[in-house]
Amino acid sequence: MKTGKLVDTALHSQVIDKIRKVRDDILIGPETGEDCAAIDFGELSAVLSTDPITGASSEVGALAVHINCNDIASSGAEPVALLLTILAPVGTSEETIGQIMDQAAEEAAKMKVEIIGGHTEVTEAVNRILVSATAIGKAEKDKLVSTGGAKDGDAIIMTKWAALEGTGILAYDYEDRLVDHLGRITVTGAQEMLSWVSVVPEGRICGDFGVNAMHDATEGGILGAIWELCQAAKLGCKIDTELIPLRQETKDICEHFEIDPLELISSGVMLITVEKDRSKDLMDLLESKGIPATCIGHMRENPKLWMVTAVGKIPIDPPKSDALYRINVQ
Repeated sequence: MKTGKLVDTALHSQVIDKIRKVRDDILIGPETGEDCAAIDFGELSAVLSTDPITGASSEVGALAVHINCNDIASSGAEPVALLLTILAPVGTSEETIGQIMDQAAEEAAKMKVEIIGGHTEVTEAVNRILVSATAIGKAEKDKLVSTGGAKDGDAIIMTKWAALEGTGILAYDYEDRLVDHLGRITVTGAQEMLSWVSVVPEGRICGDFGVNAMHDATEGGILGAIWELCQAAKLGCKIDTELIPLRQETKDICEHFEIDPLELISSGVMLITVEKDRSKDLMDLLESKGIPATCIGHMRENPKLWMVTAVGKIPIDPPKSDALYRINVQ
């Protein structure tokens, strides 16, 4: 198998289809595109998600917090706590572990999320530090939002800029090389994009506003997230790629590494679907809170997924290995 998330067919045949449903209090279970699980606890539901940080070697403590809290936010829930697992290769210094925890603790505190436990181990099973987190949130049961809730005709809104996380990761991990080729201003601007990686603010806003679906764009980039959104809802879509916002730093870095920014990991971007006649009100609300928001297309009952590009209408295929794993490092 190739580096990255399992393709959807393998995910179903080798993982999801093997899971047995044995409880009635599971509100949201495993499915393509679903960011979280949810458990019925009376008036409230417990919302949970887990993800490792595997595509970055810098800022991993901060990313572990944000990527997992982002999943909780995509269900309209409030992130409450985190469990962190740190696996470090033999020879890792105590100071390195401390730096990761400093990052994680600082970002968690900003969001009023508490780190309540986990596991830390030095092991020969890894050749670089691996940080994995489990996030726990809570929401009123009748206010849960799922990826699969999108409806025919919904406007598809995205926040911020495609490839946000991937741009920042590459700017940190290949800093010297990129400074030589693109200049310090571009690299610093790209690194600063990671300050936008949380989607917790828009998750709260959209949860209160009342939207049909939310999905945090991660591996596979914005196109992969759109495909997952449609798979979960069993609908199609029409996207105009000219409307997808891209920062100039992203364009420059992706051109340098010969990758498609629309297939580059995009944590920090929330995909939202809402009734078309309410979409402008939602975008105005997000913008008033300092969150860039753009309508990039619409959901369609026709199950085909299309993007309109400068060369014509092109189908959106199932996500491949993320562009982060396909960069030209020569």
